[in-house]
Amino acid sequence: MQKITESESLYSDLDKMSTLELLTNINHEDAKVHLAINKIIPEIEKFVDAAFDRLKNGGRLFYIGAGTSGRIGVVDASECPPTFGVPHDLVVGIIAGGDAAIRKAVEFAEDNTEQAWTDLSEYFIDSKDVLLGIAASGSTPYVLGGIEKANEIGVLTGGLSCNPNSALSLAAKHALCPILGPEFVTGSTRMKSGTAQKLILNMISTSLMIKLGRVQGNRMVDMQLSNVKLVDRGAKMVQEKLDIPYEEARELLLKYGSVRNAVENY
Repeated sequence: MQKITESESLYSDLDKMSTLELLTNINHEDAKVHLAINKIIPEIEKFVDAAFDRLKNGGRLFYIGAGTSGRIGVVDASECPPTFGVPHDLVVGIIAGGDAAIRKAVEFAEDNTEQAWTDLSEYFIDSKDVLLGIAASGSTPYVLGGIEKANEIGVLTGGLSCNPNSALSLAAKHALCPILGPEFVTGSTRMKSGTAQKLILNMISTSLMIKLGRVQGNRMVDMQLSNVKLVDRGAKMVQEKLDIPYEEARELLLKYGSVRNAVENY
């Protein structure tokens, strides 16, 4: 049975389209992504709630993937510490082929069924943890191998793919599968599939960080003060919360290192 992600594009003669036609048609396909995700929010909810139960008791969240899927996982994981002030090992993104594969494809890295578990074992993954395998096809050997081994030791597993009833959906305890239809360029899953994966990971990690208390109201009170823009943003948060002059708020922020600490120690 042909996978949806590999099925023929709904559009022909792309190379004969004008720039306007290309952009319009790509955008038309992208508009389908949020509708597909909306249909699986109940499944995402179940995964987030189950993952939260692990993380609140000391567990960690791991992403594994190859190619585009792996890169998206690495990006989402790497953005959690600066945004929410969490340790770098709370959300971990692992890509087939290692960090070199973030920039350049590593040939056949995704075909090794044993390597994902080797990579995960470096973090001493155990039954307290959560593993989300990401593979648009749902059949990437690297991801499947990691999920299967994780299941054996009681890790909570999820599988994010774009083909229903894929091997990944069947192997993982939680199957997350937005049905997106064919890609604009046949088989190019860096497009709609990649967009859907990015959005869903945003939903998962952000929801978990909020549930873990890393947001107050709608403010990133634990964000790292890693540049001038963020220091200014944090100072304005402190100023607003405490109703004090901006310069005083900025001094407090720099003294205590975060919006939360500045407010609590005022």
